[in-house]
Amino acid sequence: MLAEVRRYVLPIMQKQGPVVAWIVDDTGFPKQGKHSVGVARQYCGQLGKSDNCQAAVSLSVSTWASSLPIAWRLYLPEVWCQDAERCRQAGVPEEVGFQTKPEIALGQIRQAIEQGIPVGVVLADAGYGKGTQFRTDLTELGLQYAVGIESSATVWEPGQQPLPAPERKPGRGAAPKRLRRNADHQPISVKQLALNLPSSAWKEIRWRQGSQETLHSRFAAVRVRPAHRDYKRTEPYPEEWLLIEWPKKESEPTKYWFSTLPAKTSLKSLVKITKHRWIIERDYEELKQELGLGHYEGRGWRGFHHHATLCIAAYGFLVSEQNRFPPSAHVGNLGLSVPELPSDFRPRGSPRPPRTT
Repeated sequence: MLAEVRRYVLPIMQKQGPVVAWIVDDTGFPKQGKHSVGVARQYCGQLGKSDNCQAAVSLSVSTWASSLPIAWRLYLPEVWCQDAERCRQAGVPEEVGFQTKPEIALGQIRQAIEQGIPVGVVLADAGYGKGTQFRTDLTELGLQYAVGIESSATVWEPGQQPLPAPERKPGRGAAPKRLRRNADHQPISVKQLALNLPSSAWKEIRWRQGSQETLHSRFAAVRVRPAHRDYKRTEPYPEEWLLIEWPKKESEPTKYWFSTLPAKTSLKSLVKITKHRWIIERDYEELKQELGLGHYEGRGWRGFHHHATLCIAAYGFLVSEQNRFPPSAHVGNLGLSVPELPSDFRPRGSPRPPRTT
């Protein structure tokens, strides 16, 4: 069903511009009790804290103007996967085992590649980007990414990398192959690197028109090599972008991203694509508030996914209708011609005009 929705909607979206991003995200649904499939105490973005809820992972394909979820899957916590009877009662298929959210997302991405969907830069928050394996798998799939990371992530300062393996000593067996560090040659956290940057590194960038004003902030971008456990590797990680946001009113940087976009990418372009992840937040808001995505009251696996699929199908129809109009058209002013009303027209329920004699 989702594949049919995508086949119908995506060509209409592309008439307004090419696919620029694949957006990975998850969303939570607060729940009471313990019988709804996948419910557990976990982080819920809707509440901004850990609480009793369900969570689902999605993959959306996006142009600059709009986006559409093309894959949707309930996250099943490990405690559920360890309880076969509980899963049976909720109708969880026997072949479904425990997968982390990044593993679910990678499965959705691999399926999208197999289906030949136009490729975009993979965007995700730090819940996904902090995982070295997630980023490595994206690169091995031939995909570029711009993903959030935590401030504690370690990197080599620009122009540096780990020490090569030492030379083999006579009579000491096979030559060492792993990279090295020593007391005087260590990576640093991305937060420390950001604090060490000169003031000239920070630029004010405007990237999108918001509801009230053009969104802007201070950013810096440097080419670095990630350092996570590279002492277990024989080759250093390739260089990639470290993008940092530090709003003027904040005492320290607030957000960090790794990106494998080309080295010649401008700072403005890097910020624009990285910040494009916001569009999925708009999708979830409209899906929940306008189309009932969060209103499912059943308890089973099949019903949960059927409900979400129908909501996404309805959303896809709205996206396709919006994309039939030029980008310059605004909501509430779509450029349609309005015929003049007849001179004797009276709105329904209005008082009758007095009779003339």
